[in-house]
Amino acid sequence: MSSEPQRPGSREVHDYTEEYGYHSDQRSLRRDPPRVSNQNQPQFDWISPHEEEDEEGSSGPPRDLRATPLPMALKRAIRQVQQMQVPVVSSRDSWKRKNAKSLRKLKDCGMGFLSFFSLWSKTLQKIGGNFGGGVQSYFLFLRFLVVLNFVSFLLIAGFVLVPSIVFRSVGAALVNSTGQEACMVYDPNPEGLVVFYNYFLDLLSGTGFMEYSYLFYGYYNNTMVEDKNISYNIPLAYLFTAVFYFVFCLICIIARMGTAARVVVATGSSTVGDYSMIVFTSWDYGCLGDRATKLKQKNIHYQLQVDLEEESIKKRAAALTLSQKIVLYSLRVSMCFVSYGLIIAAFYGIFAATEFSQVKSGQGGILGLFFEYLPSIVITAGNFVVPLLCDQIALIERYSPSTTVIVALLRAVFLRLVSLGVLLFTLWRQITCEGAENTGECKLCQYNHLLYPCWETRVGQEMYKLTLFDFLINIAVLVLVEFPRRMVVDNWSNKLSQWVGRQEFEVPANVLGLVYGQTVVWTGALFCPLLPLINTLKFILLFYFKKITLFHNCRPALKTFRSTTSTFFFLVVLLFGLGLGTVVMIYSLSEIRPSMGCGPFRFFPSMWSIVPTSFNNLSIITQDFLFFIGSQSFSIPLFALSCVVMCYVVALASVYGKSVALLRAQIKLEGRDKQFLVKQIEMLSRRQQILKQTAGASS
Repeated sequence: MSSEPQRPGSREVHDYTEEYGYHSDQRSLRRDPPRVSNQNQPQFDWISPHEEEDEEGSSGPPRDLRATPLPMALKRAIRQVQQMQVPVVSSRDSWKRKNAKSLRKLKDCGMGFLSFFSLWSKTLQKIGGNFGGGVQSYFLFLRFLVVLNFVSFLLIAGFVLVPSIVFRSVGAALVNSTGQEACMVYDPNPEGLVVFYNYFLDLLSGTGFMEYSYLFYGYYNNTMVEDKNISYNIPLAYLFTAVFYFVFCLICIIARMGTAARVVVATGSSTVGDYSMIVFTSWDYGCLGDRATKLKQKNIHYQLQVDLEEESIKKRAAALTLSQKIVLYSLRVSMCFVSYGLIIAAFYGIFAATEFSQVKSGQGGILGLFFEYLPSIVITAGNFVVPLLCDQIALIERYSPSTTVIVALLRAVFLRLVSLGVLLFTLWRQITCEGAENTGECKLCQYNHLLYPCWETRVGQEMYKLTLFDFLINIAVLVLVEFPRRMVVDNWSNKLSQWVGRQEFEVPANVLGLVYGQTVVWTGALFCPLLPLINTLKFILLFYFKKITLFHNCRPALKTFRSTTSTFFFLVVLLFGLGLGTVVMIYSLSEIRPSMGCGPFRFFPSMWSIVPTSFNNLSIITQDFLFFIGSQSFSIPLFALSCVVMCYVVALASVYGKSVALLRAQIKLEGRDKQFLVKQIEMLSRRQQILKQTAGASS
């Protein structure tokens, strides 16, 4: 290409080709002053699209300029040229273009409309700018759980709660004529006058007027509505809604995990190119105003800080000698045994407290309320003390910030989920007489009807108390610990207050609280159908409480961590909680005899027995269709098709993985090339400075 300057007013179009760079016989769109053309400037290919159109005989849609890396002035000029062009197209192609343009506008409007109704978007942007992406990932996780619980409540209300209210006085409730009379004794309503403060105690413990309400399993009848126009089976709807609730939550978590996994795959490796990507591509040019600009600057600062911290830790780990590595790994193994010893001690305390609480559960008044909440108190105390000790142990182990978050979260999750499992195991031992359902007090009804006349409601009450107590503890910590600490640190200047300082927002502990609360809801959803609604209100209030304590009581963390990795790991931990709730639901549906005096399954040997009973009542055509779906003639082709789709997905994932690896290697090489060029430029600048200094000294 000619590099001679042209006279003002002349025009030249630079057409980029893969082999030779530019054509010199075209005309430019911009009137530039005399200058030397630069081959490093991004150019636009004007000829190749039209040549392809001439060869193919049809004109495709215009190129998307938003995805083309060109200067804004050049994009405006290209847009003007495209608007001046009058392509010769058929009516069918014109109709396709108009429809595509209308659909794109409709999609953009729809996304803008949905973003307007997204929860706490401005607050989340402010949190990410002031405290980094790690803290922001906690609040995004909390928003996801709020939406998940609210949609789950709508599902339960639509298929169970509203039909139960409507058909309670209309449908026919089946009478259990096969069970023993002693097994059907269940009357939770108190007789006579009730002292006013007992209502408050009932509200906290889920007994009294709270026990015999739509909140718990025992209040729902085995109503079956049979009419010419409508037929509705409350027990079957109750069962299928519970099963679909878990399936729906699983689908939502996996879908969100897929989105997070794509981000982890794209940004998970700490290569040299990550810094260039953050510096050159992370700025949002849509930021308007000083406030949004400062928030975005802080967010980029936190991202660079995380990458640099982890890179320095990896360099120090790579520089360790063999003896230092042996000492470090031995220290980590010993600290791991110490942490798990503390967790086992907490399990034993929960087991003993639950046994004692169930024995003393018949007492009334404040002392009875204390015995009711004793398992919750011990579980909360263990979940508060043991993770603090495990966090101190994790500091001794000297992991990277992101790995420290994951290790601490794993230990705390193991503690909380297994502590909940210990509580459920203790209840199971007492409900089923330690598994011997045909002996002792369980011989008559196949469950301990003397201690638990409606055992499903009792399990729901335990989960209700755990949810409520966890919320009260969060409020108490905010009012009695976090605000006083901030006031003391701000208004009392001495060495002790300076050493304590303002607290940091501990992301692992707070995420663990969310996972624990959601696991409690999943565990008790079968026995307390309105627990998702209670958890929705709890998480909404918790969002504002955590926001207040974050901006007023906390300081930015000294050590940050990668938000992309933590977001994916939060969902993995949440999946463990869903697994625990699923195990409890499956065992309750299939193994334990339902209570004979309450609930929609009171006359069935197991909750799942309603399914074959309802299946036998279907028409012959429907039964044949369902039998065909379960037969080999349907399942084998479906399995073969699934295998083909799975192989295709695996092959596609392998190809994408190789492409990602190649792109990462290319980015790494380009980053090294740029580092080399920067070093060369620095050396040349130093030489020029030396030459200038020597020339000045000689003169």
